[in-house]
Amino acid sequence: MSTDVLHSAPPEPVLADPERVSAPGPMTPLRYRVVRHHDETHDTTTLVLEPVDDAIAAARPGQFTMLYAPGVGEIPISYSGGVDTREHIVHTIRSVGPVSKALSSLRAGAVVGVRGPYGSDWRVDAARGRSVIVVAGGIGLAPVRPAVEHFLANRSDYGTLSLVVGARSPRELLFPQLLGEWGGRFDIDVRVTVDAAGPRWHGHVGLVTQSLPTILVDAEDTVALVCGPEVMMGLVAESLTERGLNAQDLLVSMERNMQCGVVQCGHCQLREQFLCREGPVLSYDVAAVLLSPREL
Repeated sequence: MSTDVLHSAPPEPVLADPERVSAPGPMTPLRYRVVRHHDETHDTTTLVLEPVDDAIAAARPGQFTMLYAPGVGEIPISYSGGVDTREHIVHTIRSVGPVSKALSSLRAGAVVGVRGPYGSDWRVDAARGRSVIVVAGGIGLAPVRPAVEHFLANRSDYGTLSLVVGARSPRELLFPQLLGEWGGRFDIDVRVTVDAAGPRWHGHVGLVTQSLPTILVDAEDTVALVCGPEVMMGLVAESLTERGLNAQDLLVSMERNMQCGVVQCGHCQLREQFLCREGPVLSYDVAAVLLSPREL
């Protein structure tokens, strides 16, 4: 999740100083230091952050933080790693605006502000004992990565596990080494496809929806996690529900313009839903009506 293209310049947050602030409020970022910077693609970067003083609470797969670039602003970014721990957090950021560009340019040693974790999650515990299908498009692979890692770390707790990943081209594909490692396992079915490719690409070319019909689905015993462009999520949801998957068992991640994270500003409101609280992860029976107006 990285949505700073519509952000105005809010009042500049103040990083919590443990010598002056004994109980920072929900709008006060805590200081984190960049300990690793890795360029994933030409416009996408992964940052590993560790707390300077105190740490925010451990997160669940699917949640997000408000990440603050000092002097520039803050944006919501979903976890791409470092959940279930307070020792470090991992964010994968696509540079699409001034704040995400500033964050993506940071190198080891730089200090940022972090608030959170916020929002709903992928409900990985509720899926225990069931089969799981994960579908990710583009940057959408980052928010579902912690869920996939959880399923693999607790493999015996789940049924069949399938992962379908799509990107516009091979150069846009996130975490290719990790996908190769997952694809080499015998306990997960990994399918990677791109919209267009040159002669050096030996994988599948096409939409992610083209891979779904060949995945065996026991509709009553399967849950699905879907993250990516809204059009893609809608098409994937239609395909899976047509095969009998219950809309309540199909989870999608809605990306919106969140500015406070604590249900105060109203920027993320869609009808009766406040996505910094009820979202970003919603079951499709709730999200379908929100996705019906394209790019609302």
